[in-house]
Order: sequence, then structure tokens, then C-alpha cells
Amino acid sequence: MGQKANPIGNRLGIIRGWESNWYGSKSDYAGKLIEDHKIRTYLNARINKGGIAKIVIERTLGKLIITIHTSKPGIIIGKGGNEVDRIKEELKKLTSKDDVQINILEIRRPELDANIVGDTIARQIENRINYKRAIKMAIASTLRMGAEGIKIKIAGRLGGAEIARTEELKQGRVPLHTFRMDIDYASVFALTVYGKIGIKVWICKGEVLGKRELNPNFTGGKSDLSDRRERREDDRHDNRRGGGDRRDDRGAGGDRRGGGGGGRDNRGAGMPGGGAGRGGRR
Repeated sequence: MGQKANPIGNRLGIIRGWESNWYGSKSDYAGKLIEDHKIRTYLNARINKGGIAKIVIERTLGKLIITIHTSKPGIIIGKGGNEVDRIKEELKKLTSKDDVQINILEIRRPELDANIVGDTIARQIENRINYKRAIKMAIASTLRMGAEGIKIKIAGRLGGAEIARTEELKQGRVPLHTFRMDIDYASVFALTVYGKIGIKVWICKGEVLGKRELNPNFTGGKSDLSDRRERREDDRHDNRRGGGDRRDDRGAGGDRRGGGGGGRDNRGAGMPGGGAGRGGRR
């Protein structure tokens, strides 16, 4: 079950909120739904390198509020806010709405957002970087930011091979059946000269034990479990700094392979730095 259902849709109403908030009657529901799809498609194409994670659309009486969650707000806003005004005018023509409001929210930790991680891997593959290297770099940076686990699946003509194949890399834990686990999911693709390569990313951010704010524009902190994990990591680093590395404390006599007395490899008594080895016992 966990492999077949979308992890985001699976958790709607439990720990995640809807990315479109409006009411539609039977007559205009389909029109609004198609309009939402057009807005998202247009913005993703228009702001190609803006690091967009998600687009939240809210409709009130005669007003359209679009909130763009991005890791690069400067690209979308532009110099003096000119770019945002231009996008607003274009959206007015697209939606035939007079009152369009655009909000921009910055994502502080882009390494913990599945859409941005997948998009980064896709751009690297398009620039002919080895796909394994791109995936491993993404996994390392995500785990460094305190994620519980990450799984990346990539499919297509990997490395320009004649036969398409699927590869999967996973690190940490990603329990898809546990609904209280905050799992972010994204499916993106890279357009290469030898075909389209699909990339799926699952990021587990930890357990949500308390009541979660379901508003998708809520930019709260991480779950308690992730915070505890981060504190443990900090403590571990502090202990390492304070106590030093045990490998560095081995002196000349501490390493059994080295020139210490009584070493296993010091077979002759007359060897330099040798203790009483087998020859000495004779």
C-alpha cells in the first residue's frame, strides 16, 4: 500500500494540508480546478530557475491569492520588485481576475524539500554530471540537515545506456505506512539529449507527535524527533572535540602494528623498536 499511494495525498488532513483552498459549486468546480493547473504549469515554466517548492492557491470572493514557496526569493522578486509585478499582470490575463495577490515565502532549508532536491538532481543530470554522484551529494546534504532518512529512485537511459533501467538509493529510514511520519515526496524529470529521466524523492523529516497546523503556508519548525536527533548530533560533535580522536592518542607503543614493545609483528628480538617477540622467547 505504502508504495502505491502518494505519500502527500495519503497524509492529507492528518499532518498535511491542501495546496488549493477554495470552495467550488457543481457548476464552476471544474473551471477552477483547470485554472489552478494552468497557474502552476505557467509559474513553473516562467520561473524555471527560481527553486520553487510548492505553489499554494487560495480563492476568496473575487480575489486570488497565490503563495510561492521558494529557496531563491530574489530571482522571483527581481530588482525593485519589477519581476513580481510583471508576473502579477500576466496572471491577471491568464485567470481573467482583476485582483491577484502574490506572496513569496522563503524556504530556509532547501535540502529538506523533496521538490528542490529532485530539481537540483535533474539540473545536474542535464549538465552531464554523473547521476550517481549527483544523488549521493543530495543524500549527504539532506542527512546533514537533520533528516531521518531519504530515498531516491531514478529511471530512464541512465548514463546514455541503450536499455533503460531503474536504480534506487536509500539511506536512513522512510516508513511510508506510518501516517504520523512527516514524509515529503516529489516526482520530477530531467530532459537530456538521450531522453527523459524520471526522478522520485522521498524525504522523512521525523515523527509528528502533537497537533500539526494544516495550513500549507505555515512555516513551523521541524518535528520533536528531528530536534532531539539534532541535539544528539551536536552533543556527539562536542564530545569529539573535547575528548579528541582515540586514534590520535595511540603513541608509539599503543599501535600494535607499530614499533611498540611486545608487538605481534615484531618477530625478531633484534628488529628496530622490537620487544621480545617470538625470537626473544627462544
